[in-house]
Amino acid sequence: MCSEESFNTLINNKKSRRISRRTVLAAGAAVTFAPQLARAMGIASAIRLHDHGTHTRLVLELSESLDFSAFRLANPYRVVVDLPELDWTVAPDTTANPVGVVKAVHFGLFQGGNGRMVIDLNGPAVVKSAFVIPPSADQSVRLVMDFETTTRPNFMASLGPQHRIGTGRFATASTQIQPVSQPVAPVPKNKIVVMIDPGHGGVDPGTIGRSGIYEKIITLAAAQQLKAKFEATGRYKAVLTRDRDVSLGLAERRELAHNVQADLFISLHADAIADKTIRGLSVYTLSDNASDKEAADLAEQENSADRIIGIDLSRESQEVRHILVDLAQRESMNLATKLAGKLIGELQRETTLLRHVHRFARFAVLKSPDIPSILIEMGYLSNKEDEAALKLEPYRAKLMSAVLRGVETHLGTARTALR
Repeated sequence: MCSEESFNTLINNKKSRRISRRTVLAAGAAVTFAPQLARAMGIASAIRLHDHGTHTRLVLELSESLDFSAFRLANPYRVVVDLPELDWTVAPDTTANPVGVVKAVHFGLFQGGNGRMVIDLNGPAVVKSAFVIPPSADQSVRLVMDFETTTRPNFMASLGPQHRIGTGRFATASTQIQPVSQPVAPVPKNKIVVMIDPGHGGVDPGTIGRSGIYEKIITLAAAQQLKAKFEATGRYKAVLTRDRDVSLGLAERRELAHNVQADLFISLHADAIADKTIRGLSVYTLSDNASDKEAADLAEQENSADRIIGIDLSRESQEVRHILVDLAQRESMNLATKLAGKLIGELQRETTLLRHVHRFARFAVLKSPDIPSILIEMGYLSNKEDEAALKLEPYRAKLMSAVLRGVETHLGTARTALR
């Protein structure tokens, strides 16, 4: 335990080191925690899929009529449907099983006021017809889409938002839907800033557990608990990359951390694996070389971007930029490795850990050059014990208390963590 005076000295020194790094760079279980969507313009209550042989029909039941538009994306094959923001109450087990050409269906918030439904396809297919049926005496409003198989050349001929079909304002080619960004809050001068990143979200559900729970729901619930624990100490400002079920790119998550001048970046996830007997928590830090094939495969699966952003080095030569970024990133990686050790020391008191608990991989979300970043896989949703535990608020609270204690120990400010 340290005094307030020594704590403040630590903060000031830490801020100075962070500013110095940036100056150098600039120079050179019952699950009751599902997040509620704000500003929802209607309710999507059910999906029905039926294979008619010549085509596959998707019917989305809605509380009211709406505008929509759809377009195709390749690699993998999918159809993206843009809709108004909806309160999505569709049961997960009706959207995760293949029917006809439809492999699975995901939905999430993509921008305030705009929702997005992503339809994964088993192969190249086109939207044969799409329309909204008004309500009747015994039926709600229905969005109907018929898919039929096609050739790959035909599918590839009309890709992207510029080839939309649909009705109303969502059908215009000029409609550009961008990821949601949070406003940048003032950075407290006397507090350590921790960016907490709930993995996945929106149209990206992450892993789907044995019971149908989505990883994105588990990670958001845990992140909210961790934020509360950090801020209850009075010594941290904790910021979430997302505070509801919204889509965020990996680069955007890093950029949000830079915008609030974060001192630490903690990303929360819950993995799945083919061997359902394997369970346990693991901690990842960035490395060019993965610690094992599983770590490499997981990083490849998670990454959708592989570039470092948020630092303006445009006036420096490419060689100088590479040197400066490498120096900063190595320092951050070393700090992250030390933090991982402290976290593991606390987490092993609360839960089962994997045999090789500290792992290394090239996660894009960990690539901020000047912010020590870690990724915690809280367990395997493919394992019934891990999944059941992660759905319980008290269990997640134990894990997040251990994370707080690990950070406190790492910073030399260990105190009694709230339970």
